[in-house]
Amino acid sequence: MPPVLSPCRYRASSPLLMPPVLSPCRYRAFTFGLTFLLYTSFHLSRKPISIVKGIHCTALACFILMQKLFLPFLDKSNYKQLLGAMDYSFLCAYAVGMYLSGIIGERLPIRLYLTFGMLMSGLFTCLFGLGRIYNIHNLSFYIFVQVANGLVQTTGWPSVVTCIGNWFGKGRRGLIMGIWNSHTSVGNILGSLIAGYWVSSNWGLSFIVPGLVIAAMGIVCFLFLIERAYCSVTGCRKIGRDFLPVDLREVSMHDFWNGKTFALVKSESEPSAISFMGALRIPGVIEFSLCLLFAKLVSYTFLFWLPLYITKAAHLDAKKAGELSTLFDVGGIVGGILAGVISDKLGKRATTCAVMLLLAAPTLYGFSMISEFGLGPTIGMLLVCGGLVNGPYALITTAVSADLGTHKSLKGNSRALSTVTAIIDGTGSVGAAIGPLLAGVLSSRGWNQVFYMLMAADFLIVDLKCALMCV
Repeated sequence: MPPVLSPCRYRASSPLLMPPVLSPCRYRAFTFGLTFLLYTSFHLSRKPISIVKGIHCTALACFILMQKLFLPFLDKSNYKQLLGAMDYSFLCAYAVGMYLSGIIGERLPIRLYLTFGMLMSGLFTCLFGLGRIYNIHNLSFYIFVQVANGLVQTTGWPSVVTCIGNWFGKGRRGLIMGIWNSHTSVGNILGSLIAGYWVSSNWGLSFIVPGLVIAAMGIVCFLFLIERAYCSVTGCRKIGRDFLPVDLREVSMHDFWNGKTFALVKSESEPSAISFMGALRIPGVIEFSLCLLFAKLVSYTFLFWLPLYITKAAHLDAKKAGELSTLFDVGGIVGGILAGVISDKLGKRATTCAVMLLLAAPTLYGFSMISEFGLGPTIGMLLVCGGLVNGPYALITTAVSADLGTHKSLKGNSRALSTVTAIIDGTGSVGAAIGPLLAGVLSSRGWNQVFYMLMAADFLIVDLKCALMCV
């Protein structure tokens, strides 16, 4: 009999003490929906800074408006570089912290780890907005907040991917995770709309409201998240002198209502968490990590700079540019699902990503040309670009990470998923840090230079994918 921890007895006479017991399908659906909402709030809290940037562009023409809106760094000629430095500080902290986050998350209860990260992320997001309320013009303050926020946000991705990977097997993983990964785009859309609502009147609220949202979702996480590795229970069904352990998914509501005893257990034979170097030796981890580096470079450049580019190219104000930029994420939702379905059918994740990115490069060039010819063509190209850019990115960060985290070379050790996910996403985050920084520098020489950089990154990913397919 495995060691029993914290035994507790549930009876029908104590309904408040009795947790709801659902069928396996309902548990999976509940976990799917909850983790979707949790990570939606992460991306929702990252989006405001890209919306607020648009004001810096439109407000420069009027010094009086600058003083009224109280925007940091507006009076400096190199404000683009300063904004790029804030992006860079967040993304560098995120990239460095991600490598550690997966290792830590593999050894701690995911529910508590994720709750802590969400509450702290809410705090630092609100602090950025409070800089407007308390008239803070110190660059060091904003850099500190961005670095701290980048570190605590690393708790999110390894945790939710591990949780969803524990509940769902490999069957149709591309489709399921393609749908699930749309939380990234949904978060970006909601973040754009929330931040855009206050951006022209009081941009501090553009940060404070998303900060409160992610903090509230952190409390929801603490109360309701079920991570399967920590929720195994045994029914004390005595047969002679022995007890038969029963998995949570086999326990019915009938058992609870009939007064049977249940207790939390931890298996004696539970494998130890994989080491960092052990995760790197899994075939495909290094190659896909490098692919994600360039894929995130492209995606995060759009995330942080697209609203500002639209204000320049389409001559729109910050609020309308923020709303229009959400179409890139709408295309990303469709692209992520499409990439998952195709990769499930073909059984070739690398090939699917390579073809989509090969199409993305000329599409990016077309977007840079067409976006100056009116609103209609811009909308169409945003949808197409979003699908082709975010589709492969979504596939690598979800289905591919889950596949590698449960690779046959691990011999059934499920405690590698968080570390593998963190390595892949951490390497990708290096590209996410480099992309917006380069965009800030290159945009001063013309937006065409930015798009050339993005196309070059796409072609580099295709080369890496071809190398993976030849292995």
